[in-house]
Amino acid sequence: MEKNIRELKISVIGAARSGIAAALLAARKGAKVLLSDGGNPNLTEKVFNQLRDASVEIEFNGHTEKVYDCDFIVTSPGVPLNSKVLSEAFSRGIKVYSELEFASWFAQGKIIAITGTNGKTTTTALTYHILKNAGFNVFIGGNIGEAFSNFVDQTKSDTISVLEVSSFQLDLIDTFHPNVAVLLNITPDHLERYDNDFSKYINSKFRITKNLTQNDLFIYNRDDESITKNFRRGEFLTQSFSVIDTNFATAFYSDGKIFIHESEIQDLPEAMTEKNVFVIDTNEMYLKGIHNYYNSMAAILAAKFVGAELNQIREGLASFRGVEHRLEVVRRINGVLYINDSKATNVRSTYYALKSYDAPIILILGGREKGNDYSEIKELVEQKVKLIIAFGESKEKIKNYFDTITKVLVCNSLEEVVLKSKELALPGDVVLFSPACKSFDMFIDFEDRGRKFKELVNQL
Repeated sequence: MEKNIRELKISVIGAARSGIAAALLAARKGAKVLLSDGGNPNLTEKVFNQLRDASVEIEFNGHTEKVYDCDFIVTSPGVPLNSKVLSEAFSRGIKVYSELEFASWFAQGKIIAITGTNGKTTTTALTYHILKNAGFNVFIGGNIGEAFSNFVDQTKSDTISVLEVSSFQLDLIDTFHPNVAVLLNITPDHLERYDNDFSKYINSKFRITKNLTQNDLFIYNRDDESITKNFRRGEFLTQSFSVIDTNFATAFYSDGKIFIHESEIQDLPEAMTEKNVFVIDTNEMYLKGIHNYYNSMAAILAAKFVGAELNQIREGLASFRGVEHRLEVVRRINGVLYINDSKATNVRSTYYALKSYDAPIILILGGREKGNDYSEIKELVEQKVKLIIAFGESKEKIKNYFDTITKVLVCNSLEEVVLKSKELALPGDVVLFSPACKSFDMFIDFEDRGRKFKELVNQL
């Protein structure tokens, strides 16, 4: 339900994508807005003009005392909770909300919120694709594409907003209320934001259930111990998905096919007496790999709950080609397949990528990381990887770890990496760019890194 913020003073911290969107939304709703950034965000002329025309006050290269002269603060997810500016706000008793929370005050219709350490983007995009193809009035955003604040004004009573949600956004929610909450998996990531305490990160992910009611649905991965061991059942509805448990999971994968357990399906035709309802043969899908079958089952349950029919879901699954930077086929050159998996910013993502291919792999690793445990992919590297090409800040650590397991080559730039991969790859090989590290040592973000990789491959 929309809150009246007219004439309130609102400070927005962080002039990146979500911060700018929140500032403009607050201004549209009649608030007096200050957008403050500790650095120089280098705004485009178009964005600068939008802020100026909306009468948003701007301060960059540091936060002044003006920041605290407000009714509350809205912060970008990239600003740590223990940052000086937020710590000071908390000490003064100033309310601080995430952009996700703030935008949700003005949302109409239903919300599907999807979180997890890995697979969020694919599952969000797939759920959106299924519903869009089925004719629903649907938006996609959050941690993917458009910030929620950018399109929330366009939502109506029949709208479904499919949102990718990060732990950073969930840390500062208050009333955020999805109708469907999806938790895909939880593995150690971003622990520097959580005092290197995995339990705090787990608790952050579970905040997605904070405001669920008896009419809302929580969808979770039944095979993930970090979820099942920490899950506390509430008043809300629950459904699960699995590749192991074919008896109690709502959706499950078996022998190359995905099914839904009949007891969880409403309004089945009288003639249908089979215990399990067939959804799709994964041979009909572009998405491959067990991790993507997990993602697909979550999307199936979410779409089904908001009204999509099984035939519509099947059509959406069969026509979805994946998302950019997630196991994206770039091109095949002289029998060598080049794959852009730049979105793999942690070891678990690279683990799933390696599981997806049976051909000999040249694996490209590297970037910025804090405490990566490469033992998670050691066995897969032994089985599948003929060569690792390491680059970026972590290149020496990667070389030292894998040097006795497979051949490791160290490069100083992505340009050198791509040229070496072409020189050393043989027909039938897969060149897999799945860095297992963040991109901030050399690139703006994983998207910038992925685009650069594709550009270099397409120049070969």
